[in-house]
Amino acid sequence: MTASSSSSASSVTESATGPVDRKTFIRTAFDLGDVALRPWTMADADSEPLLAALVDAAADPAIALWNPIAATDRDAARTWVQARDGGWERGGAAAFAVQDADGALLGNVTLRWVDRADGLAMISYFLLPAARGRAIATRAVAVVTDWGFDTADVRRLEIAHAVGNTASCRVADRCGFLPEGVLRESFRFGDGEYHDEHLHARLAKDPRTEGK
Repeated sequence: MTASSSSSASSVTESATGPVDRKTFIRTAFDLGDVALRPWTMADADSEPLLAALVDAAADPAIALWNPIAATDRDAARTWVQARDGGWERGGAAAFAVQDADGALLGNVTLRWVDRADGLAMISYFLLPAARGRAIATRAVAVVTDWGFDTADVRRLEIAHAVGNTASCRVADRCGFLPEGVLRESFRFGDGEYHDEHLHARLAKDPRTEGK
């Protein structure tokens, strides 16, 4: 699989005026060639194609089980988008829409603070079915990971996924997130059951990876 790291992806800072708190996420877009990552905005709440894609994502069995999103209808999807924009406004969460060259939604990657003062953050992601099997999640997670380390003083970045979510485990491994153990019955997933989770993590000082 081909992968891109932050060194090979072009990025554009959308808004940065004056001195900036290093632990505040600043809206940035990434061009990975065949796909792009860009921040969710309030304008997306009025985009019927994006809202429809989010409703489809919420109904997908894999997303509904492992990464459920509150977007079961257009109104709920609109609220979901507004919350993603709010995370950017507060500087506490960086949610990126993953889109193809035609603007169709492929998925989402979110980097959020767990302990902002301590530099501890988590990253999560999902892809719609048509985008899977193309290393898109791996490439997107790799570029957002390096961006968090480089621009927001992230010290430690974690991925926690259900043990049964093998696709997410592969993404974590390819992006250099080392396995650290099993969290027993740590999170209630979309089936209403508590599942064991694998915990992976990267430190800012760890070697960089191309996310292959």
